[in-house]
Amino acid sequence: MAITAAMVKELREMTGAGMMDCKKALVETEGNIEAAVDFLREKGLAKAAKKAGRVAAEGLVKIAFAEDGKTAAIVEVNSETDFVSKNEEFVNFVADLAQLALTAETDDIESFKAMDLNGATVQDTLTALIAKIGENMSVRRIAKVSGEAITSYVHGGGRIGAVVVGNTEATDEIKTALTNIAMQVAAMNPQYVSRNEISDDELAKMRTITLESALNDPFSLPKPILNALLDKAVDGVWGEEDTNILAEKRADKGFNFNYLPNFISEEGKAQLAGLAVADKENISGNKIFTGLVEGRISKQLKDICLLDQVYVRAEDGKQTVAKYLESVSKGLGIAQVVRFEVGEGIEKKEEDFAAEVAAQQAAAANK
Repeated sequence: MAITAAMVKELREMTGAGMMDCKKALVETEGNIEAAVDFLREKGLAKAAKKAGRVAAEGLVKIAFAEDGKTAAIVEVNSETDFVSKNEEFVNFVADLAQLALTAETDDIESFKAMDLNGATVQDTLTALIAKIGENMSVRRIAKVSGEAITSYVHGGGRIGAVVVGNTEATDEIKTALTNIAMQVAAMNPQYVSRNEISDDELAKMRTITLESALNDPFSLPKPILNALLDKAVDGVWGEEDTNILAEKRADKGFNFNYLPNFISEEGKAQLAGLAVADKENISGNKIFTGLVEGRISKQLKDICLLDQVYVRAEDGKQTVAKYLESVSKGLGIAQVVRFEVGEGIEKKEEDFAAEVAAQQAAAANK
């Protein structure tokens, strides 16, 4: 498969890795973007596996509740500029859509756009608004939830909206607690409510990526494993310069080996990583290494699972969301969470106003 510049650009925006590393990853994975992201993460080259232009579009998120408070709907509508997202007609349009979403039977956006809104379809109303305001807009996504206890939180004037459904009846105390959790969701953006939502395949994939990433970053390995690799490196693998540097640093009893990577050449680092990968089977069976990998996985789970996250308002700075909920009411849990962030996953065109002005001046001069 031909690897295009556009594919390389997309992967680079998703991972923060270098252009040549992205091209190599795409070649290795035959153009599969998702596999290329995993490849870069395994090699320790991806700074962050994020979607291209994560907060790329402008717009608004609105949330509406049914009169009985047992159903809530959340919508995201995008606009080209932040200026339009504050336009009164646009704001009212999004609010109307949130109310309409309460009656939607599906979250399919095309079906939603065919629904009636004040005598016209949502799509026709949107088209008319685009013509009037003069800026492109799109109804991007909707979601509806139901339950006995539902709360919400909107942040940044409508840039982020979160809806949380509890598993129990709605008392004032429960609703306050769930509102606090909605704030947590808005701020910390968990991918799952609990670890139970993560499939065995996903966990296995996480473990593989974490293991490969550790091997490709040998200086982060436990000292006994690192020293064994260094011994192999100086035994005919490394060049004279790196070999001499290691001997010098080992002879210096006051040297902090955490700084050793600063003195080793890039080629030497790559060769050391190669030795680690080549000895994967033996290293993987090392209990110290296994503990390191499991520790890193546990840390990842604490970041992406809501109940494992540190509660943002914890007085001791340690209490988890799960422990907070338990302190409010034994058995209180989270049945469902929905979080929309304006422009998440949409690539935004970068504007270079200086270049634009220069181009306009050049065009005027040529007339």
